[in-house]
Amino acid sequence: MQKKYTYIGVAFIVLVFGTWAVPKIVSKLQPKPLVKFEKVPNFSLVNQYGKIVNNNTFKDKVYVVEFFYTRCPTICPKMNKNMLIIQKAFYGNPNFGIASISINPSYDKAQILLDYAKEKGATLKNWYFLTGNKDSIYQLSNTGFKLYAGVNDEVKGGFEHSGLFALIDKKGFIRSRTIKMGGMENPIKFYDGLNLNQVEMLKQDIAKLLAE
Repeated sequence: MQKKYTYIGVAFIVLVFGTWAVPKIVSKLQPKPLVKFEKVPNFSLVNQYGKIVNNNTFKDKVYVVEFFYTRCPTICPKMNKNMLIIQKAFYGNPNFGIASISINPSYDKAQILLDYAKEKGATLKNWYFLTGNKDSIYQLSNTGFKLYAGVNDEVKGGFEHSGLFALIDKKGFIRSRTIKMGGMENPIKFYDGLNLNQVEMLKQDIAKLLAE
């Protein structure tokens, strides 16, 4: 059905604009490929059920990564609320997952994460709330993803972190789209988990990767 509509669209372009316009106009109609960034480094963490989760857990799956902590009084509640929108859009899809990684692992043990997941309505089978070695988690966040996470006793909650979501493809690479800024197309790399427009972009791009 998709090809049928494409053929009809091309025929319309030829009729109205002539054959010279076909390559230029059709290229604008086609969705832009997502940008590929670096591969996610190796990690091994513990989920809310006390089981090991690592890169192989997400092999051949598309997944989203966020860094958060359960006692976060500022941006985390909104981030996880918006992540529930993602959960709803892909619920039941075995090829999609979410990794919510705690930056306060000394408190966020498996049972704490399990209680938190239940409280927030995180019921997607492949949504893992992860804890582990603090140094390893900060290395993964700050160096692996280049998403800042750190301790700061002067801020509310005692920790700082970004509100960004990372999208990972089936082969373990960070992927994202380009958006027009100042008249130029620039890659955004991550999606603002506090911005509903970018959450909608993320939904669209997850669907693209699932179809690859």
